[in-house]
Amino acid sequence: MPHTTAFARNQWYVAAYGTEVGRELLARTVLGEPIAFYRTEDTGEVVALADRCVHRRFPLSHSRLDGDKVVCGYHGFTYDTTGTCVYVPGQKRIPRTARVSSYPVAELDSFVWVWIGDPALADRTTIPRAPHLADSALWTTVGGMEPIDAAYGLLVDNLMDLSHETYLHGGYIGTPEVADTPMTTEVDEGAGIVRVSRHMDDAECPPFYANSTGIKGRITRWQDIEYHAPGLYLLHSRIAPQGVLPNPDGTDPDAFHVEITYAITPSTPDQVYDFWAVSRDFGHGDEEMSTFLRDFNHEVVMQDVNALNLLQKTLDTEPAGYQELSINIDTGGLAARRILARLAAGGDRSATPDTVAR
Repeated sequence: MPHTTAFARNQWYVAAYGTEVGRELLARTVLGEPIAFYRTEDTGEVVALADRCVHRRFPLSHSRLDGDKVVCGYHGFTYDTTGTCVYVPGQKRIPRTARVSSYPVAELDSFVWVWIGDPALADRTTIPRAPHLADSALWTTVGGMEPIDAAYGLLVDNLMDLSHETYLHGGYIGTPEVADTPMTTEVDEGAGIVRVSRHMDDAECPPFYANSTGIKGRITRWQDIEYHAPGLYLLHSRIAPQGVLPNPDGTDPDAFHVEITYAITPSTPDQVYDFWAVSRDFGHGDEEMSTFLRDFNHEVVMQDVNALNLLQKTLDTEPAGYQELSINIDTGGLAARRILARLAAGGDRSATPDTVAR
């Protein structure tokens, strides 16, 4: 695998949680593009402008708002919501080139999505959905974001192969059964979706679920991954006492369901934003449970952060042309790599499948 992963620009990426964007300018870098985000006064719509003043490149995110206009904190160049400069100091004539880029934005399912590529191709209907994040009646959600000093492809690899839970997250979410249980993989190359499933019918209950569900003893544990390239990862988790399966009519009243959501957003070639959220369909209104799940999952995320930071440093010391070994557990991750490479190339043809050692 290369030390970095090429960017697919004509795609939607999560830049922030909706709760992060307000009347204070927020700085984020997406696909190498510094962007300043804010909400308009009257409508509350999110605006995304290039985070560099056209005059002397001062960061607009370190400037101020005057109504819905951004006033550069260095020399006062002022921009409207489209990025057009409407005032320059000391003269009435505004240079024709005095404007900064604005980016298409969509707010959906608690996330603020931004489009970095050709604005004419920004179709909001193509944004993958995570409706549970916005459904507070059925789901209670906690979440956060951590930057990782690694290529974003390494985070995709990490999430597509959950066997690492047994070893990296033992005592938190990992048990021996995760690594020992065979998985199934389905790939929709055209849609850019990879699905990986592990159904454990008799598994140890890890502390993450034992302490939140109250289940004692062995469990039936299902993990169904749904990765929408390039940037949205959904893990549908089902936890129930051992032997309890859904009813024939499809109802599942005796199980606990947890939706684990990751938005994977490349910041620079060697940094990725890891947006994470845990949504549950039980324990609504239980703030103690929410605090536990938030803090516990944050520890799990930081284990990934530290591992990927170390892995990137290690890869950076490898000689060119080093050979990587892949096995069955890597099938989903290899499929994701193929799709990401195709999207980055701007084509719609599937790449030749990677060789998997068996």
